[in-house]
Amino acid sequence: MDSKEQLNLVKRIKAISETGLVYATDLYARERYEELKEISLKLMAYMADSPMDVIKDFFMPEEDYPTPKVDVRGFVLNDRDEILMAKESVDSKWTIPGGWADIGSTPSEIAVKEIEEETGVKTDVVRLLAVYDKQVHPHPPEPYYIYKLIFLCRMKGGELKAGFDMLGADFFPIEDLPELSEERILESQVKHLFQLTKSSKPDVYFD
Repeated sequence: MDSKEQLNLVKRIKAISETGLVYATDLYARERYEELKEISLKLMAYMADSPMDVIKDFFMPEEDYPTPKVDVRGFVLNDRDEILMAKESVDSKWTIPGGWADIGSTPSEIAVKEIEEETGVKTDVVRLLAVYDKQVHPHPPEPYYIYKLIFLCRMKGGELKAGFDMLGADFFPIEDLPELSEERILESQVKHLFQLTKSSKPDVYFD
């Protein structure tokens, strides 16, 4: 394992600890995530041969240049041209599968992972369909500035089933879409993505 791969693993540990601190409510769990974050920073300091304070200052949120969050999703059709969707537990509405980009994984890896975790369907990535800036589309307001990467994916196996944090998984025809989770996907976007998959030109939409 070379030094770059080692550093990526340490970054992944740090990202997991910070994600845990965002969602954990149990005091014991928060202490463990804090400890995990401290360990990752110590490892980074050791690998960079820099004082611990320098590493901490480098990663302080208020020192970071603010950048958009990235949401990665997969657009999957079955042999009847029905669209694969997952039912969110947060609002009991439907979306194409996907989620936040993870440090240490490529965008295409995230798309494949999220599809399988949320719907049980195994896929391969075919191509990038679109990059949506949520600010340009009529999503409900939210505190983050978000880019959405949508990949066209091809089914290759698995078993259709809802993921552990989903209420359902199913295929829907473009003419009869379920109630959509508009924080995640809009009907106009689903129809647009469907058109892109049928286009003879493999163009990528952006903005």
